[in-house]
Amino acid sequence: MTLTVTFVRHGESFDNLRENWAGWKDAPLSDLDEMLQQATAVGEYFASTKFDAIYASTLLRANATEPFPSFIVTPKIREQHFGEAEGKPWTYSPPEHSTLEELFAKGIYPVLFERDEKFPGAESLNDLAARADEAITECIVPHLRFGKDHHIALVSHGLCISELIAALLRLDPDSRRDISYKGLLNTAWTRVTVSIKGDAAYSEGVLLDVQVTHVNVSDHLKNIAITSDASQNSEARKFFGGGGEIADAAQSEERNRL
Repeated sequence: MTLTVTFVRHGESFDNLRENWAGWKDAPLSDLDEMLQQATAVGEYFASTKFDAIYASTLLRANATEPFPSFIVTPKIREQHFGEAEGKPWTYSPPEHSTLEELFAKGIYPVLFERDEKFPGAESLNDLAARADEAITECIVPHLRFGKDHHIALVSHGLCISELIAALLRLDPDSRRDISYKGLLNTAWTRVTVSIKGDAAYSEGVLLDVQVTHVNVSDHLKNIAITSDASQNSEARKFFGGGGEIADAAQSEERNRL
């Protein structure tokens, strides 16, 4: 028995076009997806795929992306919460010789690389990871109990998807965990298969075989714009979209901590 889990990042939102922090801030889809170009494209791409269940984040940019007739909305797969930084300007290189507290007091919210760091009132990456564990229990584990092949989809957000994948990989003692799955394009999909080692029936604590089979697939976007932003080479877009030297530096930082 194999459970296939397809993760889909939401369509482009207006906050994707601004250099600000947007986690739980509920920005609508951008003009590109108000015309349903991305959502229509991903819907047509998966038109022949049978999903046994579809879960979507409660945030508008995720459940408005959902191209299927019915889905289950859950707050467990919302994006990381950035607390008082929500909607505030994003910065990669803050002024030197200042503590985080001093920067926050000035309204400066830099990228935080340590997994336990967070803005006031926000979630850290470790907090997001704990929520991802809860999402796995709520949305994925029940489908392992069916004892037959299942295919489910989770429509979520870039950082949350990366932590959901990491949470699944932690259930497999033989999994490779030195790869970052951050930096997904809008409506791109990533797929993981989950099976029980030895083909036993599912029970709590059973060993799982978890395989990442597809990453950041965006074939459905080949005939439409990936972004409606004329400044798509901005540093914030490169960082959140997984491209450019900034993203490479961020991923190197993460690899060095593993």
